[in-house]
Order: sequence, then structure tokens, then C-alpha cells
Amino acid sequence: MSLDLLKERFGVTKSTDKKEKDKQKLNEMFVSKPVGDIKSFKSQYQDELVEKDRIIENLKKELESQWLTNQTAFNTKKLYEDKIKKMDIVDSTNLIPTLVEVSKQKQGNVKLDWMSWLEIPESNYLFQINESLAKKIFQENNLLIDRLRYRKGRGGDATAKNYALSFSGDRSGAEDSHATTTFNPDTYSLWNGFTISFWVRPDEEMNQRAAILGSRASSPVARFHFGLSGTGDNNINVGVGGNDVTGINNPMEIGKWYNWVISYTGTQFDAGERKLRLWINTDERMSNNNSTSWNNQDEGMTMFFGGRNTEGSGYSSGFACALDEVAIYNKCIDSVGTFASEVYNAGTNYNHLTNNHTSNLVGYWKFNEGSGTTITDHSGKGNHGTFGPISGQTTAFPTWEEIKGY
Repeated sequence: MSLDLLKERFGVTKSTDKKEKDKQKLNEMFVSKPVGDIKSFKSQYQDELVEKDRIIENLKKELESQWLTNQTAFNTKKLYEDKIKKMDIVDSTNLIPTLVEVSKQKQGNVKLDWMSWLEIPESNYLFQINESLAKKIFQENNLLIDRLRYRKGRGGDATAKNYALSFSGDRSGAEDSHATTTFNPDTYSLWNGFTISFWVRPDEEMNQRAAILGSRASSPVARFHFGLSGTGDNNINVGVGGNDVTGINNPMEIGKWYNWVISYTGTQFDAGERKLRLWINTDERMSNNNSTSWNNQDEGMTMFFGGRNTEGSGYSSGFACALDEVAIYNKCIDSVGTFASEVYNAGTNYNHLTNNHTSNLVGYWKFNEGSGTTITDHSGKGNHGTFGPISGQTTAFPTWEEIKGY
């Protein structure tokens, strides 16, 4: 195949100086010279033939590489152009500000590295449109987060205050405050697998049965509650499906904040696996417990905060504690503690709306209202919480409490 045909095939119209020299050298090789026969020709010009083949092969590789590079760039550009065309906003004057704003909202108050920031789709679109602007927004976002953390640490007025909800428990003399929700574990088939994360601060002696949050149906038995089983150092209780798992060491102290992450594989992985795991402040307290069974059903009870919603009796096992950032996923998203570490290390800055598991988020209560009697479910499922007085005690409400950090 001639050099011109090669150039035409790969879409190259201009040659570099090196290519011109190679072309000239090839032309010189093909100039007829007086020879006796083919055998003597091959013998006389063997070196030149080898050199010719080498030059042609190099040109092929160079042209193919250039064509592939151009084609990849074209395909990438077309991909993002097609995505942008499908967006409701097509006016470029509105598009870039919208991408910037949505990117900031999804990042929240979590400081990200460059690659993690680009995993936000709007950040990636912005990068494709304007690389320098994208890098500037990335730096500004992280700088703002650092400033907010500093101001919170110094006790200053941060842009957004962080609140938690404090409950009184149900000991003798307590006002039995709690909050109800419309969240039913069976609605989201949590027997197939789930992950729940929350922050809790014990505010009373941990020597009796108490539930931080949850529910318990009786017929058939379906548990979804987490708290304490009674007295002793090993009194952590995890109630899932038909089983109460107890005897788990309790590391908590009164007045300190702790992050709990519980995951259950259910039937989402290998049939019959059903493994239950628990981390408290990233410390694995229970691993690969496979004694839990939870069958498909639709008899579950709605979930309470500050106690347990028990079929037949309602509010029970109240716990004097503060509660914050409750998030529930309908999938086991952590089997080795990676997610637990992310949540714990980010503290008050973690946002469950911006991680890689938002499609499985079925409940998310931030507790940041700071006033009123409603706790908003930010997952979009609408299972909002409401303060629930006991026996007509209209003053038996949980208390909003501003917190600076965990």
C-alpha cells in the first residue's frame, strides 16, 4: 500500500518534517536502478528494503495512534454534548451556574479530593465545559468547608447550625418523650439487606432494657430496633427479624457521642447468608453473625425515635439519649467497615445525600430543624418524624439541642 493511500485511510492531511524525510527516503529507494535480475536486486538492496518496511510500519503505527486519539476525543466530546442536550436547561448562561450550584449542594460539608469531587456528575460536566473554572470551584468549596470547621471549632457562628434531638427515656419520673415516624421496614423489604447509621449520646445509666430507635411486630415477630438488653458490660442489643442478638460489649460512656453502623446482608447476596455486622466508632463489635432470620412479610411496625414502637403497647423501652443523623439504606453497603469509617471520620460534615449509595437511601433524618415538632425525612420518601406525647402529656416532647461536634 502506498504512503498516500495510508494517509488517506487514516485522515491525515499534513505531514511533519520527519514524515516528509521518510517519504523522500522511500521515493529514493523506489528509483529504478540497473540490475541484472530479481535475485541480484534483492541481494544488492536488501538493507534498503528492510529500512523501507520499517519506515512504513512506523508510519502506520503513528497514523493509527493519531486517528485513535482524535476518535476518542471526538467520542468523549459527543458523549457530554449529548448529555447536556438532554438536560432541561440548554442556555449556556444558565447551565454553568446551575452546575456549580448543584455540585456544591451534593458535596455538602464534606471535604473531597479531586477525583472524588469529579465523581459528582455536575462537577464532571463542569470540568468538560470549563476545566479552569471547575478547578477554581473545587478549591473554593474545600476552602469554605475548612473555614466553617474552623469557626465551629472556635465557637463562632457557622452558616449552618447543627442540632440533635434529646429524649427523656421512660424511667420513673421521666416524661417519656419520643418521636414517631411513618417509616416501616417492610415497606422497603429490608429483609433483603440493609444498612443503618446514626449518632447517639447516652444520657443515663445503661443498666436496663432500652431502645435508641426502632420497632417490633409480634405476629409474625419482626424486629428492627437497636439499643441495650439490660445490665452488664455486654449489653448491646441488635434486634433484626426474628432474632435479638445480645451479649455484645458496650463501649459507651454517658455524655459522649457514638456512631453506630449496622449492616445486614439478608438475601441480597448468597442465599441463606444473612450476615449481621455492627461497628461503633469504626470498632467492629459484631462480625458475620449468621443466626438472624427475617422472612418476607408485610406486618412490620412503624419506627420510633427515643424508644421502640411495640405492637400492642406502642411506645416502650424508652432511652434517655440524644440522637442525630439517622440514615437507612435498603442494601448492605458495608461488610468490611469502609462506610463506617467514612461516616465517623467526617463527623457532623457527613452528608448521606452525596455518597455513592443515594439510590438505596430510604430514610434520612438530619435533626437540623432546631425548632418545631417535625423531623424531616430528607430521603424523599416522606416518612417524616413527629413528636409524640404519652398519655395526653402535651409537654412530654423531645428537646432540640445545638451541638458543635461529636
